[in-house]
Amino acid sequence: MQVFIGGAGAGKRKAVRNRFPHAVWWRLAPGQRLRECTCVMLPDTPLVIHGVLDWLTASMGADEGSDSWRSRWRDDLQELLCGANSQQVTLIIILNEVGRGIVPMDRDQRRLRDLNGWFSQDMAECADQVWYVRHGLVQALGR
Repeated sequence: MQVFIGGAGAGKRKAVRNRFPHAVWWRLAPGQRLRECTCVMLPDTPLVIHGVLDWLTASMGADEGSDSWRSRWRDDLQELLCGANSQQVTLIIILNEVGRGIVPMDRDQRRLRDLNGWFSQDMAECADQVWYVRHGLVQALGR
């Protein structure tokens, strides 16, 4: 799995399109489980998953604690990675960096930043490669 992370308008999509021109793109829908992306995988074809911040935002209304939600997406990620490995699919996740700014006063906006940060950490932990994109420049990040 490869993760591309950066701010809004940083050039993440362009960087992914340049590296994976024949990829299938899948936007996460509100309420969708991450593991459901397995159904759109095509053998030997990269799969780009995007729309994570909107997905997190839409899902915040669910009456579920952050810990159980995080546990669920970790389990889903493992299932997704197994599916990708079995079909020889390179999985690419595009993430928004939203933690570099003023801490919002609004409780929901602070929670969104926490959830996005935890999601990004969990994706980076499982990734083979993490790329940071800023001003169209792509930099490999190490562990």
